Amino acid sequence: MGYSSSKIAVVRACLAAALSLIMAVSAQAKAGCSADRVDIRGDWGQARFTVELAETVAERNRGLMFRREMPLLSGMLFVYDKPETVSFWMRNTLIPLDMIFLRADGSVGKIHENAVPLDETPIFGGDDIQFVLEVNGGVVSRFGITPDSVLRHPAIDPEGAQWACD
Repeated sequence: MGYSSSKIAVVRACLAAALSLIMAVSAQAKAGCSADRVDIRGDWGQARFTVELAETVAERNRGLMFRREMPLLSGMLFVYDKPETVSFWMRNTLIPLDMIFLRADGSVGKIHENAVPLDETPIFGGDDIQFVLEVNGGVVSRFGITPDSVLRHPAIDPEGAQWACD
């Protein structure tokens, strides 16, 4: 049973494409920080989320309101100019969210899981918080994200970051 030269060429092309894909994924995994994603790691492992930034007062006030869905590995990173006392609520927010409250160095200060859609009860995040990562409800538990975790993103000052960008 022999193979024709055209079949061999197809197999070689498929192998070359697969190798290129593996190399691209590997390069992406090693890539440094990007404004549209965050990496978070801890004893549980590591995860990467594609994020939208909420940097202005108007963006932070709107947050993820009125969204009917959000891809699993997506979220919103709220960025404050300096550490402050933060409190969130779920007014006009239609999907359950996990909230990860982070200090200026990217370390997790507090986690609030499965915030209830449309609930206006304040969710206190802490007194020394500069960043808040909102992801789909249940993601924190699914990954095992814990308070000893750290996050990296270009908005975190590399001088004081626990996990600085490359």
